[in-house]
Amino acid sequence: MRVFVAGASGAIGLPLVAQLVRQGHEVTGSFRKAGHGERISALGAEAVALDVLDDAAVRDVVAAARPDAIIHQATALADFGFSRNMDKTFAVTNRIRTAGTDSLLAAARERGVTRFLAQSFASFRYARAGSWVKTETDPLDPHPPAGARATNAAMRHLDDAVTAAGGIALRYGGFYGAASDAFPAAVRKRQLPMIGSGVGVSSFIHLEDAAAATVLALEHGRPGIYHIVDDEPAAMRDWLPVLAQVLDAQPPRHAPLWLARLIGGEGAVMMGTQARGASNAKAKQELGWTPRYSSWREGFAAAYGQRRRDQGEDSGAEAPGYR
Repeated sequence: MRVFVAGASGAIGLPLVAQLVRQGHEVTGSFRKAGHGERISALGAEAVALDVLDDAAVRDVVAAARPDAIIHQATALADFGFSRNMDKTFAVTNRIRTAGTDSLLAAARERGVTRFLAQSFASFRYARAGSWVKTETDPLDPHPPAGARATNAAMRHLDDAVTAAGGIALRYGGFYGAASDAFPAAVRKRQLPMIGSGVGVSSFIHLEDAAAATVLALEHGRPGIYHIVDDEPAAMRDWLPVLAQVLDAQPPRHAPLWLARLIGGEGAVMMGTQARGASNAKAKQELGWTPRYSSWREGFAAAYGQRRRDQGEDSGAEAPGYR
């Protein structure tokens, strides 16, 4: 297929483009920052500069690319930092997930493109009741924490708009495996504490596994929502000490709820004590996908252990999986 990838120079965009090219697809990938086009070209794809918030430019670029399919991986989190107010940190990304998604869908309709996939998110979004591991049909949180309401609304908009158009929304787990992941630096500096009981559950996915699942979804996924996560949703009290150990860092500090609420806000408390993880059963069954790293346990060791031994971490880290 001729595939247009919006956000192709990002942490997931690059491995995705590489895998698409290896599968024989003809790829045009967009980038936002000067100099990032070379990363795309080096993989054998055509690079094009694009701000997905420029509606006219989106339509022109899609028309020129003449794609059979569009994959929306665009975000604006290159300078992401941990914050108590997700809505402030994600403000531009929220616009990309709303207005940007609408522009890409409109361009797809104009060019008769019916194959449309988009990046969504699984963890921290589901109703904080019942099972600790959710499926794609479980209800989302009706009352997100203060400071994360606009962010949750933007992701819901993307999910609804894409699936209403007959597309696929890929709810990924927390990305890891990029050279510039933020988690290692935060854990090394003991800036990511164990919050309360630490029973809040997260789901993770290595970037290469996320890209592989995306290629399968492109090639034969049915319209709807898929969780792209590994096999082991995990409580914070389980995964955080393991990550610290892999990084040869000191054990994480413990933050009681009152302190976590004061410093990190309600979102941090929810992540540490109430968040729900996601099941990948649908993606494995319908896409025929098996993650290379079935658990974050082996994935963290592969992604960070060798890097630590070879070269250490870059203190100027950015968010895992975003550009």
